[in-house]
Amino acid sequence: MATTVQNTSNTASQALLDSVNGTKNKADTTQEAQDRFMTLLVTQMKNQDPLNPMDNAQVTSQMAQLSTVSGINKLNSTVESLMSSMQMGQSYQAANMIGHGVLVEGKDIALDSDGGVFGVELPVGADKMTINIKDSAGNIVRTLEFGAQTAGSVPVTWDGYANDGALAANGKYQFDVAATVNGQPVQSTRLSFAQVMSVSNSASGVTLNLSNASSVNTQDVKEIF
Repeated sequence: MATTVQNTSNTASQALLDSVNGTKNKADTTQEAQDRFMTLLVTQMKNQDPLNPMDNAQVTSQMAQLSTVSGINKLNSTVESLMSSMQMGQSYQAANMIGHGVLVEGKDIALDSDGGVFGVELPVGADKMTINIKDSAGNIVRTLEFGAQTAGSVPVTWDGYANDGALAANGKYQFDVAATVNGQPVQSTRLSFAQVMSVSNSASGVTLNLSNASSVNTQDVKEIF
């Protein structure tokens, strides 16, 4: 009399692979993944073909997969914890910048009774630099001429006087930069001055909230005063 045998493949089921690889629910803990793996493995062994049972190599391979995934999950948790600690440490360090002035990329100048502060970043330096300060209508209010400048950030102060000798009104101005080496234009980046008012933690890292209503990452700061 023929015996009916359940036709069960020895290949790991998709559910088992999903469990091991974490494709269904990434939020599951490592322990939950291990529990599901063992349940599926035991079920698979109970329902295997008795004429073609799983061999030790198959079981060892699947256990190795679980071990690898468990190790990766633990490593990810460790790295996330380390990154969180590092960001907290950066926050404490950045808090010391509150109240300090910084130069960050921007084209605005805030003129008050003490004058205006801004800057220029020159990656390769310059042998001549000209700055035109403009009002809201785009009219040139003051032109500043500079000689040779070394590479890096160059802080600039404006006393508030226009080209005609009159004192410009307080408010917001903008500026353009033309830097040259041997008569050829070179790259320059305009820098605005602002005060650090507070520090925030975000997904992108530690953020500085500035007095000009903008926010920048700490690595965007070119100079601190």
